[in-house]
Amino acid sequence: MAQAKISAKACEGAQQQQQSGGQLRGRFYRSTSMADRSSRLLENLDQLELRVEAFRDAASAMEQEKEILLEMIHNIQNSQDMRQISEGEREELNLTANRLMGRTLTVEVSVETIRNAQQQESLLHATKMIDEIVNKLLDDLEDAKIRLMSLYGACTSDVPAGPIDQKFQSVVIGCAIEDQKKIKRRLETLLRNIENSEKSITLLEHQKSSVRQSCNSKQD
Repeated sequence: MAQAKISAKACEGAQQQQQSGGQLRGRFYRSTSMADRSSRLLENLDQLELRVEAFRDAASAMEQEKEILLEMIHNIQNSQDMRQISEGEREELNLTANRLMGRTLTVEVSVETIRNAQQQESLLHATKMIDEIVNKLLDDLEDAKIRLMSLYGACTSDVPAGPIDQKFQSVVIGCAIEDQKKIKRRLETLLRNIENSEKSITLLEHQKSSVRQSCNSKQD
């Protein structure tokens, strides 16, 4: 009788061990499966992050292309060549230029930059410093050019051709990386426009000088 009880207990213990082992194995297999799922999901998100960054880069490139197109159209409309053709031809070309500008403006591309409070404040400060110079552009073109070049020197890693604005540099460093790139592009555009204006003024002065010389020659 006692032997029978011992055998029964032994069988019961063995069954409990088997059940416990089965439960442990089940937990182990479930954990492995969850780890695999987590790994696959993380890999998918990593791939999506690359695509998101590529998408933002492509949109930023489109933003820049829009700015370039508008600048080129504007430069053609205000070029010296446009002033040296007949009024009828100029009117026709301006109609075409306005049509192209209108079509370009129908494309809306916007890439929002994520900023913290400090970066937002730095961006506003940098923008204000540039705007102050732009507002005085017509008063003194040469002085504005020198000041803008000092701001541009603060944004580039190349060796600047002249002095750099240390205060502006410290402000730009506090901006988000994307904003730093946009600030640099804006300064490049402003400097190009000033250079084009100077060329137009030089050509105009040369033409006036040529006319005066021609008139003097005829009088002689």
